[in-house]
This record gives sequence, C-alpha cells and structure tokens, in this order.
Amino acid sequence: MEVVKTIHELRQRRRIQGLHKTVGVVPTMGDLHAGHLRLIDRCREQCTFTIATVFVNPLQFGPSEDFASYPRALAKDARELERRDVDLLFAPSLEEMYPDGQFEHATVSVPNLCDELCGANRPRHFDGVTTVVIKLFQITQPDFAFFGEKDWQQLTIIQRMTKQLDIPVEVVGVPTCREADGLAMSSRNRYLSPAERGIAPTLFLTLREIAMNLHEGITTYAELEESATEKLRDAGFKPDYVAIRDPSTLKAPASADGPVRVFGAARLGRARLIDNIGVTR
Repeated sequence: MEVVKTIHELRQRRRIQGLHKTVGVVPTMGDLHAGHLRLIDRCREQCTFTIATVFVNPLQFGPSEDFASYPRALAKDARELERRDVDLLFAPSLEEMYPDGQFEHATVSVPNLCDELCGANRPRHFDGVTTVVIKLFQITQPDFAFFGEKDWQQLTIIQRMTKQLDIPVEVVGVPTCREADGLAMSSRNRYLSPAERGIAPTLFLTLREIAMNLHEGITTYAELEESATEKLRDAGFKPDYVAIRDPSTLKAPASADGPVRVFGAARLGRARLIDNIGVTR
C-alpha cells in the first residue's frame, strides 16, 4: 500500500496505477473500526483499485463540537488498511485540503435534505460534509464510493448531490455494522464510560421497537416518536430527535404504506449517538 499526503502525488499515482481499473474510494475520518473495514471489504469486492482517505474535516464540526479532540490514529489506521490490501491511502493535511483556509473556502449545499434531522441540530454540518466529499471525488476520480448506512442522512445527501451535479461516481450504501448488543459502531463510542456503554444499546432497541410497530401496521407516528423519546430520556439520554421519515425525502411519510425509516439521535455523556432502521410495510 502506498501512502500519499498531497493532491499532486495522489493524482500521479491515480493516473499510473488506476489506468484501466475500476477505482473505488472509501472516505473516512480515521480511527478505523470494523464498520470502516466492512466498507473497505465491499470496495475491494467491487473494484480492482481501492483508495482509502483519512482526513478529519473541520468544516463539518460546529464551534462547540469535538474537532480538536476527535480521535486520530493514522499509524494504526495505515496498518489496518495495509492488512486489508488497500492500494492507496490518501492522508492530507488541513493545509493541503484548504490552502486558503477553511473559512475562505467555497462550500456545496444540498437544499432541503441538509436541514432535516441532524441538520436541524447541527447547522451547516452537511455543507461541510458535501464540500469535503466533492473535493475527494475530484481528487481521486473514482468509479464507486462507499458510505455506511448508519449515517443514512449523509448517504442520501451525497447521493442527491452526486446526481444533481452530474458527478460520474456511483455512491454505494453499506449496511450498518453493529456490536453484539446492537450498538452501531462509531469512533465516538470511545467517549462512553463503562456505565454509559451499558446504556448505549437502548437507542437501537428503542428504534427497533418502533420498527416492529410500524411493520405491524401502526401509523400513529407522533405517539410512537414521543413514547420512544421518553424511553430514551428515562434511560439517561438527552434525545435530539426520534423521527419516522420517508427514506428518500427525509420528510414525514406521505402515506400509510410503503417503506419508511426510523431515525434517532441522542447524547449520552460526551457522545452523540445516531442510528436508523429501515422498515418495509
């Protein structure tokens, strides 16, 4: 595996080694866990040249969020990626990605989707996500890009952006990777104390209970959302939202049939946990 830190180096390697190959990219912020590695495995199954990126993107962090303390473990990540037979690791500096400074950089925004769910609690977060993703697409020129379904809103926004801007990349969603007790894997899980880690799976279990009710035909969405929010609060969470939404528009379901998705976000100690479950009715 080659490790490159500049855009110029990556483009040189991409032209030489990616020639006549199917190129896939897995964008990450590092501190890799099994969920990231599942994305890598899926990329390698589908592509003949795999690029992983590690970059903690400041544009997607709010002023009071954890950019400075976000886990960084590039040496460990590189070893994991090499064991997974990744062809190229792109690990740029902040200055490489934003040479004019992060506050002077053009941004990309996707209307409507960015203001729903997590977007309502984290203003401009998704503008930061779309901006760095489109930059990484421009730099790596992949045929495919792989993102986890745990961040369903992010996945939906990136797919919409890619389609609307005519970017020749197929964005592939990969199912959420979970711990044995159901907790969705996340780098921020390391913020949990032992006691909080015992409580954390309650988010998944609560969303799963809503999903079972929906599957059985119950459509009292507001009541289900309110009851779930209270359960999370009683368990020790500070819920941001529990919401039943259309999986494509992220708006409230327009009908009583068809697929829906149950979303939840809640704070537990220092960690902000998110999860979602799809339901076919």
